[in-house]
Amino acid sequence: MKELIYQIIIRFFNSLFPIRKNKVLFISYYGNQYGCNPKYLSQYMVQQNRKWDIVWAFVRPKDYHIKGIRKVRYMSLAYFYELCTSKVIVSNYRMTSLFRKRKKQLYIQTWHSSLRLKMIEQDAEHTLPPHYVQLAKVDSQNIDFLLSGCQYSTSIFKRCFWYNGAIVATGTPRNDLLFKDNQKLKENILLKIGLSTTTKVALYAPTFRKGETLEYYNICYDDLIHTLEQRFGGTWCIAVRLHPHLRNLSEELRKNESSFIDVTLFDDIQELLFASDLLITDYSSLMFDFAITHRPCLLYVPDLKEYTSKDRSLYFSIEELPFLICKTREQLVEKINNFDTTSYTKKVSGFLRSIGSYETGNASKKVINLISQNIHS
Repeated sequence: MKELIYQIIIRFFNSLFPIRKNKVLFISYYGNQYGCNPKYLSQYMVQQNRKWDIVWAFVRPKDYHIKGIRKVRYMSLAYFYELCTSKVIVSNYRMTSLFRKRKKQLYIQTWHSSLRLKMIEQDAEHTLPPHYVQLAKVDSQNIDFLLSGCQYSTSIFKRCFWYNGAIVATGTPRNDLLFKDNQKLKENILLKIGLSTTTKVALYAPTFRKGETLEYYNICYDDLIHTLEQRFGGTWCIAVRLHPHLRNLSEELRKNESSFIDVTLFDDIQELLFASDLLITDYSSLMFDFAITHRPCLLYVPDLKEYTSKDRSLYFSIEELPFLICKTREQLVEKINNFDTTSYTKKVSGFLRSIGSYETGNASKKVINLISQNIHS
């Protein structure tokens, strides 16, 4: 009944109100954050000082105080008005089944990674709920431009996204930040997460497992901090960011370990990557973003065989990747102790060339230019 009411409202708005040519609606992770590619595109728009009417949809609008934008509560009556009258809609996830794209609207799908390790969409169709598959197929028919971070991603999208439209080689807007050399920004991020500006950060950002278990996330934080300080010097801290699906379990993880700070609720993972000196993950696509920095990245994968057989197939064999592979906590310590900067940098550079990376630090500019060129079409 509720969905039917929404559909009537949308038809009413579409028939009564004209599209506003300067209005752009941004949505990130279904209104649950101010981050990812939509954030960096809207920031670039604000900096341009053009007369854009920039609207963000949030589940909790009162949580955000952002200059240069208007806010609307996601799935509210006002949200549907903005959705129906925006010239451009920008999202990093599939739009819901309530989205009825109008003829003169421009829908830009940024997706939420530059490259991925885990198979997605049609390549992973057997693991996806049928209702999502149907939603994805419909959503792809509405997309005008799909952003790609590298040639390898473009080939994946062509094969598995249920999409035959334009795939644009812009790079990934959220990765523009990782090209910056801004010590003041790094210090501000460290202060925001409660650390001193001289602290070195090892970000531990694992993905989730189907069983939503914390079984594989105990990396012996005390030993790890000691090893980092011995190998690289300085004072180190481990910042743990669990996947959004697991945010309710961060307290449970803290019961067993206290030698880390919990940044699971920190909105912008890209800022955490920017401020981190080292990354530990497992199967998360964050590894490919972090590769841009050429800073050390370790993959802690104690359940590799189980994960690939039960959770998700991978686009790469783990051994093909340039990162340091660790299947035990002892190996984590060993790989850090023996880390060779020159060898690692060479491997990462070679990998970025092999995937045909489009990342130059100017993705936001390219996408906004694309919008400007097409906004009157």
